[in-house]
Amino acid sequence: MGAASVSVLAWLVVLSLYDIRERRLPNRLTVPGAIVILLVSTAMDRGGPALVGAGALAGVYLVVHLIAPTGMGAGDVKLAAGVGGLTGAFGYDVWVLAAIAAPLFTAAIACVAVVARSKITVPHGPSMCLASVAAAMLAIL
Repeated sequence: MGAASVSVLAWLVVLSLYDIRERRLPNRLTVPGAIVILLVSTAMDRGGPALVGAGALAGVYLVVHLIAPTGMGAGDVKLAAGVGGLTGAFGYDVWVLAAIAAPLFTAAIACVAVVARSKITVPHGPSMCLASVAAAMLAIL
């Protein structure tokens, strides 16, 4: 695993832990990460697909946020730009897999919480991060 991969993985872990603990994703982590992913993707001749992936996923998340702001935070929208760019750089199929897997992961965790009669809220950021890493890993293998 190269330095870029380790850096992205560390960024996603930090974001996930922050979201689990604070139930929010801060701009100071989401925005710079998305920018770096787009810049690195561009340097690797994957800037176009990364930009499309970032815009498309952030756009979908923005619509959900505008419809249900208590269900989808603005931090999730900004994280969507980063993970959309990351997965988009790997290709359309990787982007689609991550985009579908993230809400499924969150729904699965929420179902477990309901069955356990837990009153916890389930942050979506960690599922976005996990789905992105899993989809990218499948592309690499």
